[in-house]
Formats: sequence, C-alpha cells, structure tokens
Amino acid sequence: MLKLIRLEWKKNHIKTYIRSAAITAVLLGLFIFALAFLGIANDPDGTLDAAPGTDTISAPIELFTSMAFLIHTSVMLSAFIVSAYKNKTMNLMFSYPIKRQKILASQMIAVWTFNFLALTLTKLAIYLWVFLGARSMQSSFAIDFDMGSLAFYIQRILKSVTIVSMSFIALFVGLAAKSSKAAVVTSFLLIFLTQANVGDFTMSDNAVFPMILTAVSFVFAVLSVSNAERKDLI
Repeated sequence: MLKLIRLEWKKNHIKTYIRSAAITAVLLGLFIFALAFLGIANDPDGTLDAAPGTDTISAPIELFTSMAFLIHTSVMLSAFIVSAYKNKTMNLMFSYPIKRQKILASQMIAVWTFNFLALTLTKLAIYLWVFLGARSMQSSFAIDFDMGSLAFYIQRILKSVTIVSMSFIALFVGLAAKSSKAAVVTSFLLIFLTQANVGDFTMSDNAVFPMILTAVSFVFAVLSVSNAERKDLI
C-alpha cells in the first residue's frame, strides 16, 4: 500500500500540490494576521464587526483554513481519481495485477494524508503567528487558545480529520456525476452546511456533529471503493 501511495504522489506530481498548499498557508496566514492586528475586521468606529460567537480568533482561523483545505482536498481527489477515469489513465492502473479497491484506496489515502498534514501544519503555524503577534500587538479578536495545552493540539487534529474526511462525500458525488466540477461544487456546499451561521446557531461548534459527519464521510469513502470491481470505467 505504501508503494502505491508513493506511486500516486509521483504520478500526480505531488510537488505541485506542495507548492499550492504552501501558498495557501501563507495567504491564509497574512489574511488572519490582518484580521487580528490590522483592523480590517473592524467597523469605522473601531469595534469588531463579527457575528455572535465569532468574536474569538479561533473562529476565523478554523473557518478559513477549513474552507481552503476542504476545497484543496476535493480538487486533488478529482485530479487523482475522477479525472483519471475521464481521461482513461485509470485503464492502465486497473490493468495491474492489483485489486481495483486497493488502487482506489491508495489514491484516497494519498490525498487524505497529504491534506491532513497540510491542514494541521497550516493551522498550527497560523495559531503560532497569532500567538507571537499578540505579545506585542492588540488583537481585534479575543485570544481564546492555549498552545501550552495538550487539549489544544488534540482538538486541532480532530478537526482536521473531520474537514479532510468530508472530501470523500464530494468524491462520491463527483464519481456519481462523472464530473470533477460536481466534486468541487459539493465541497462548497459542505462548507456552507458545516461552517455557516443561522443566527446564533452553527454546526461548527456542535460537539456531536463532527463525529457524525466523519463517520458519514468514511461511509461514502467505502461506497466509492466497494463496487470498483464491477463498475465500468467512465
């Protein structure tokens, strides 16, 4: 399996995605820094313009990093799998003396692992930057995290698992619709579903919802792989 994962990274030019993830991380870091310390999130009178419950710095960090990397993961899954079906390169892969399920699983794990690490490292880098900035500058948002706490790192990891796993739902839709665009559009819809606020209510702060969503995402991952032996190529 590890050899297949490395093959997928090499075949799909993983260095390109490393660069795109790094650029995304830098842009997100600059944007969050500007939100926190340069006042771009403030009203003209200097007060913070934020919805109830989003006046802490972790809210925009989690929102924008989740948005960016859910889309990034869905784009990679589309390139690795959906596009491979459409341009017939999957024909060659399925000609190997390896089960189709194993090939698809290796592609999904390759994308999942890369984006999980990229998202987690991006979050930690941004939190560290905000932490260091708050030592000498006044933040518009309340600083609500403790980087010295083990619980902080556990929460970041679990949230990253949930966000990256959601892309399996987008992959399932993309395969069903035989369209890379459908997968990407689905990722946008998932962002609205999980991150948007309705008044004071948001699913992003619900403790049970991420666990349910992660379980549902892995069900869709299994469904995407389970009938590969019987499914005709797109």
